[in-house]
Amino acid sequence: MNPHLRDVAIPNDWDRRGLPGWSYHSAALLELEKEHVFRNHWQIAGHVCDIPNAGDYLTMDVIGERALIVRGKDGVVRGFNNMCRHRGSRVVADSQGNCKNALVCPFHGWVYNLDGTLRGAARPRSFPDLDKTEFGLMPLDLEVWMGFIFIRFRDGGPQPSVAELLKPIEPEFAHYNAADMVPSWGIWTQKTPVNWKSVRDVDNEGYHVAMAHPALQDLYGATYFDEPFVNGVSRSFATYNPHAGRRWSVKNYVKIAPEPMHLPDYLKKAWVYYGIFPNAVLSVMPESVQFYQEFPLSTGETLLRGAIYRYRDESREQAAARYLSFRIDRDTMSEDVQLSVWSNESMLSEAFEGFYLSDLEYGVRTHHDHLRRQIPVLGLETAPEEKDMWNLNDALRSRG
Repeated sequence: MNPHLRDVAIPNDWDRRGLPGWSYHSAALLELEKEHVFRNHWQIAGHVCDIPNAGDYLTMDVIGERALIVRGKDGVVRGFNNMCRHRGSRVVADSQGNCKNALVCPFHGWVYNLDGTLRGAARPRSFPDLDKTEFGLMPLDLEVWMGFIFIRFRDGGPQPSVAELLKPIEPEFAHYNAADMVPSWGIWTQKTPVNWKSVRDVDNEGYHVAMAHPALQDLYGATYFDEPFVNGVSRSFATYNPHAGRRWSVKNYVKIAPEPMHLPDYLKKAWVYYGIFPNAVLSVMPESVQFYQEFPLSTGETLLRGAIYRYRDESREQAAARYLSFRIDRDTMSEDVQLSVWSNESMLSEAFEGFYLSDLEYGVRTHHDHLRRQIPVLGLETAPEEKDMWNLNDALRSRG
C-alpha cells in the first residue's frame, strides 16, 4: 500500500517566507490569536479513558478559559465552563478526580448535578427568585472521536465537526483501536520559554531531523516524509530504517517492539503524526497512541500538554517498547525546545530578515497560511501599532 494518504504537489514557485518576525513578540497579536484561533477551534481535552466512571472529571486551563469535562451517571461525557454561575469560582479545583454524586462549588457550596444542571444553592431562601434551569453550568461544544475528547470554547467556529475535519485520516487511524486504550502515565504539562508558533514551526517539518534528532534519524530518517496542512490536517509518516540501532534506545526498541497483527503491513513498523490545526498532534506508534499540543501563556512562554495511551491488554514486550519510544520522544522534545528557543530569540534582532523555507518545510508555510486566513493582519511584513492591531485586523477580515 502507498504510505501516502494524499499526494499534495508542492508548487514550483511558492512564497518561501514565513510569518513576520514581529508576530512572535506582539502582545496585541496574541490576543487576536486567542480570539480567532484558540477559542473557536477544536482542542483535545483528553481521552474517554481518563474519565472512565460516573463522576470522573478532568479540567483544562488554557488561554484564559477553564474547561471541565465530566462523565455523567448516564455514562455520557459532557463539557462545561469550569465556572460557578454564582460568583465565577472554579467548580472543581483539581486537574483530575472524582466528584461522586454531584459537583459542589468550594466557594459558597452551590451544587450541580453531573449533567451540569443546578441542584440547588446554599441557603436557598437568600435567593427567592433563583431559576435553577437558567443557572446550570454553561456547556461547551464537545465531540468524541476515536476515544479522544475534543472541546471548543466558542460555538460555531470556522472548523466543521471533528468527524468531518478528521475524515481524511479516519480509515488509517481506525486500525489502532484507540477508543479502547487506557492511560499510560496520565496527562502531562511542561512550560517552555518561547512563543507557541515557534514550537509549532519546529514540529511542522522534518527537514531538521537528520541534523537535530540523532535518535529519530537512527530510527526512521531514511523514510520520513511530510504531507502539509490541507483543510486543517497534516500528516507525517516514517518506517524503521533497515539498519536502525546505533543508539541504545533505538537498538532495543527495534529489537523488542512486536509487530501488531491488527495493523496492516505498512503500519506495523511505522510512526505516524497527524497535525490538527491550530496546535495539536495525534501520534501513533505500533504500541501506543498519544496527543500533544501547545497553548500560549504569554508572547514568550508556552504550555506544552499531552498524554500517552496504551493497549489495555499490552504484553511485556509492548510495555517495554512503549517505554523506549517514550525515551526517544523525551530526548526529541528536549532537542526541539532548544531549537525553538534559538529561532524565537533571533526575531528580536535587527538582523533578522525572516524565514527562507525549503521544499521540505512546505508544511510550515501551509500552517502559516491557515493562520493568515484567520488573522489577516499576519500578512503585513511591518508591525502595526499595538493599539491599532485589533481594528486593523477587523478591517482586513471584513474585506474578505
